[in-house]
Amino acid sequence: MDRPVPISRPPDAPAAAAAPRDRFTIPVLASGGILMAVMQTVVVPLLPDLPRLTGASAATVSWMVTATLLSGAVLTPVLGRAGDMYGKKRVLTAALALMTAGSVLCALSSDIGVLIAARALQGAAASVVPLSISILRDELPPERRGSAVALMSSTVGIGAALGLPLAALVVQYADWHTMFWLTGALGALGVAGTWWAVRESPVREPGRFDVPGALGLAAGLVCLLLGVSQGGTWGWGSARVLGLFLAAAVVLALWWWQQLRAERPLVDLSLVTRPRVGLSHVAALLTGFAFYANSLVTAQLVQAPKATGYGLGLSIVATGLCLLPGGVTMLLFSPLSARISAARGPRITLALGAAVIACGYAVRIADSRDLWMIILGATVVATGTTLAYSALPTLILRAVPASQTASANGVNVLMRTIGQAVSSAAVAAVLVHHGSPVGGVPVPTLHGYLLAFAMAGAVALAACATALTIPADGTRRARAATRNARDDALEGA
Repeated sequence: MDRPVPISRPPDAPAAAAAPRDRFTIPVLASGGILMAVMQTVVVPLLPDLPRLTGASAATVSWMVTATLLSGAVLTPVLGRAGDMYGKKRVLTAALALMTAGSVLCALSSDIGVLIAARALQGAAASVVPLSISILRDELPPERRGSAVALMSSTVGIGAALGLPLAALVVQYADWHTMFWLTGALGALGVAGTWWAVRESPVREPGRFDVPGALGLAAGLVCLLLGVSQGGTWGWGSARVLGLFLAAAVVLALWWWQQLRAERPLVDLSLVTRPRVGLSHVAALLTGFAFYANSLVTAQLVQAPKATGYGLGLSIVATGLCLLPGGVTMLLFSPLSARISAARGPRITLALGAAVIACGYAVRIADSRDLWMIILGATVVATGTTLAYSALPTLILRAVPASQTASANGVNVLMRTIGQAVSSAAVAAVLVHHGSPVGGVPVPTLHGYLLAFAMAGAVALAACATALTIPADGTRRARAATRNARDDALEGA
């Protein structure tokens, strides 16, 4: 494989003129990550009312979530690879522009077909975080890189925590199209800010884009995630779901075979099979599962009617405010994650984060009736997620060549997405199985919620164990050996 080609800076660009812009690089990239997470969340408060607003069935309306999930899963590794080859800033700007176009289309239409297509366009924004992390690696000095990457990783949780109450407020007090006008305006600002404040990354991977690999991965992921997301609706034993899983297995097996033989593969499987990279991807999948259950279960639990004996009957706005402390915690704890990774290594940070997530679910199991305990448990889970999510890209950055950071982080984000999709299906299955009628409407029992917490906590412990099996960073081992040798020499003197 050809060596990465550095792209030189324009000779007529004075350093003094570029310096003021450089101060805005991290805030602009972080705001893009937060906006991406907000965009994914804002449609949730609308779902109960969309059948009435659009004249479509509830099953059809659910595709406004499914379409974003599928397109994001497919486009994240594809756009990551395109960024490595054609320029990360260029692809990042295009992803934000697609997200903005999707918001404008949603704001202009009430037709469910247009809305679903627009939400699929917005799925391109899922690549914002891996592309931004790759830019930060290329542009920032090592002493600033760790904290910036940690902040960028935390934007996913911060945006999700902000998006729900923001969307609920808009839905409650304004026309629902206003929400999409707002995200469209913020997206336009993100495109302009990226164009102005972010430098084009100087490292690229030469070669021709692997179109067959991209199509094969897209087909396999669509079959897999469509089966997972629709299994509860269509029936896990139905011919459609089983056929999708079988098709996913066949297509992804053929895709793997094709990638091993491609001259310029979409995903370098020689990297994926390295323990430090492969185990990081497994940990990302498990952490995504454990993290997502927190938001799903908390939102349903506090909105459950008081007649259940445990529910608090909160509004959607109040529910969003319950999750807000977790988003603030993620913002505050991202610098701590970077310090732990610098001192002990990112795999220790990842293991610690997964263990904290498990502790948060232990709090949820101990008491899920009092509001303050519910908020405390959800915030502890969010804290652990900050540590874990901040460590994952650092693990990838230290294990892959600079020319493949966007595509490798794209695969890591893909694994988180798959984990979240499986978590959604698993939590829904548990809650449906443990339900009882309240006022003639089936509602999950408290026992069902506690089982969901226990399941997510067990997966978090599995993520912790996986993190501890990741080989230590060779750079850190070499530095430690150098320090030990120096200390021995001083003692001998």
